[in-house]
Amino acid sequence: MRRREFITLVGGAAAASWPLAGRAQQSTIPVLGFLHVGSAEPTANAVAGFRQGLRETGYVDGQNVTIDFRWAEGRYDRLPALAADLVRRQVAIIFAAGGSAPAQAAKAATDKIPIVFSSGGDPVAGGLVASLNRPGANITGVSLMFSDTVAKRLGLLHELVPKASVMGVLVNPDYADVDLQLKQVREAACALNQELEVEKARTGPEIGTAFENVIRRGAAGMLVANDPFLASQRNYIVALATRHAIPVIYEQREYTMAGVLMSYGPSLVDALRQGGIYVGRILKGEKPADLPVVQSSKFDFIINLQTAKALGFKIPPGILAIADEVIE
Repeated sequence: MRRREFITLVGGAAAASWPLAGRAQQSTIPVLGFLHVGSAEPTANAVAGFRQGLRETGYVDGQNVTIDFRWAEGRYDRLPALAADLVRRQVAIIFAAGGSAPAQAAKAATDKIPIVFSSGGDPVAGGLVASLNRPGANITGVSLMFSDTVAKRLGLLHELVPKASVMGVLVNPDYADVDLQLKQVREAACALNQELEVEKARTGPEIGTAFENVIRRGAAGMLVANDPFLASQRNYIVALATRHAIPVIYEQREYTMAGVLMSYGPSLVDALRQGGIYVGRILKGEKPADLPVVQSSKFDFIINLQTAKALGFKIPPGILAIADEVIE
């Protein structure tokens, strides 16, 4: 073989191998499945918290890890198919957020791929894990305990308008923990001698009807129950609250920033940051069964004074004194 032919042959073989080598190197980057019942825009801050948690364990989206998002857009019935799609793609880990329904869908789809959840319900009572300390199997996560704060939120509304005889409660009947939330808010209302007007809504028009019904009943305030679909409708809910001049309390800070009067609940951003840390630890070799479920410890009570002025409400000094943040 002539020298020129040999060099051409070797060079051509090496060039042909470069794309394969590049693809092999690229294939080593783990792909994370991110399954959420809501939509991208209202969840942007929480996703930023998730990415922060990954960074704290040495993983950066687009560099040494890739996040493959699946959004159900408030459609709970879409979750099983979205979870199955992530399993077919053979992602390294599934992170399921936005309530217990995404975690349940992921758990039903696979018992092999590690799952990390962020849920507002009780993960033991919901059957996600065997116990908080020893979750078992291929799943662990973060419990935000949103449902446990329902009574506190009703109490804050009661302090704002102590003479009110009726309070409105807005729930999504499709949410997995709706019965638990209603049980707790009714117990709290009984202790306060407070009558409730419970309205159910799973669509935008139903939310509008719910506000009309609550106003017709003479309710002095509205408690919006925890639910990813209702969270995605926060701008619409703010507009309705302004139109009807009724104070609303929710559990997420993002609601108050959007114009709701008050919010009280665990920090969603911090919860997803903790979830990102767990995902990073599992990528490094730890097993979900050995990681205890994290319980949220950061709770925020936020008041929007601009909204109070627009609604004509004067916030009592006692409520202002316990607020973690006041938006002026």
